[in-house]
Amino acid sequence: MNPTFKKFVLTLLILHFIALAAVAQKKKAAAQETTIPMEPAYWQYDSTGIEFIMNRNVKAIHLKGPSPLVLKNGQFSNGTIEYDVEIVRGFPGITFRESGDRKNSDQFYLRYFGTTSPESRTTLQYAAVIDGMSMWDLTDEYQAGATLNIPGWNHVKLIISGKQMKAFVNDMTHPALIVPALEGNLEKGGLAFSGGEVTIANLVIKPDVVENLDPAPGYISTYNDTRYLRSWQVSNASDFAFGKEIVPPFQFLSKTSTGPGLPDSSTRWTPIMAEARGNINLTRILGHTDFSKRRFTWLKTTIESDSAQERLLYLGFSDEVCLFLNGDFLYSDKNYFGTPGQKFPRGRCTIENTTIKLPLHKGKNEILIGLANYFYGWGIVARLDDTDGIHLTNNR
Repeated sequence: MNPTFKKFVLTLLILHFIALAAVAQKKKAAAQETTIPMEPAYWQYDSTGIEFIMNRNVKAIHLKGPSPLVLKNGQFSNGTIEYDVEIVRGFPGITFRESGDRKNSDQFYLRYFGTTSPESRTTLQYAAVIDGMSMWDLTDEYQAGATLNIPGWNHVKLIISGKQMKAFVNDMTHPALIVPALEGNLEKGGLAFSGGEVTIANLVIKPDVVENLDPAPGYISTYNDTRYLRSWQVSNASDFAFGKEIVPPFQFLSKTSTGPGLPDSSTRWTPIMAEARGNINLTRILGHTDFSKRRFTWLKTTIESDSAQERLLYLGFSDEVCLFLNGDFLYSDKNYFGTPGQKFPRGRCTIENTTIKLPLHKGKNEILIGLANYFYGWGIVARLDDTDGIHLTNNR
């Protein structure tokens, strides 16, 4: 046989097998695709908060309020989730990779409270749920805008692969939100809906259909930024009743502090490293704070400076902070969401919350932070303005 002809035939055979494999893969994906009926037998729910209806000639489920709608025997790891949602008011969201006790998961949701705009970056959000508490106020970076149909159906498509997610809302050609590193604790778990007065329909799950989305974590801009303070130590958490304050030990005050005393030799410290976005998530290691309670902890880190110099510290915090440098009181403040004094942006914990001048000594400088929490996520994020002449131990 002519060598050229032989090579041609071999090429045709290879292309044929590739085509067959592609067809087989498509058939496999189609076979795995599951449309979930909007019928009571397939769901766990509280009948006082859920009703099964026809909406716009489609079988649907109406959520009257915060009561969750949990898919029975639904275990999801990677793949595509699509559904339609009509919003009256609230936070219509889907929870995936949810633990059996419903305390840990990943969550994507829309927001609507009377007005909407594609430019509003609070229209939709991703947040992890840790120990039963949403981390939405520690996850400002994972918000985005989208065009919502009010009234009418909104089509949502989530592609989830390993640590990454792409979320499409109505526009199926461009993702409305890209999450390069999901922050939930689980790789597999249940599915549920919740979040206000909304109607859900046309739920389709396609396991392992990820449209070539890489399962490895994607690029996060803070990774390359050496100015973030990533290595800290944290004390044990303690109850901190409402009415108590983190009062610095001013010498001219005759009355002692009503809050916790400064750490001493008996304080037990645990190392904690910042997460991918540079934030210190205390909820992950100290657990959630009940809404009716308030808790307190100490954080400390060391900065070594080649000379005496002043640096700026950009600090985000949730919810109340008191900062000391080398034993001297420097700053205190509160970041109460929904109050006139909430920090920009809208009470979320970001490095835009506040800026503090640090008068550093030559040599080692200790930053000590007292942090109280009563509302959702508990944590800080801290970044210097510059690191010239600065050394940060174990900062990776």
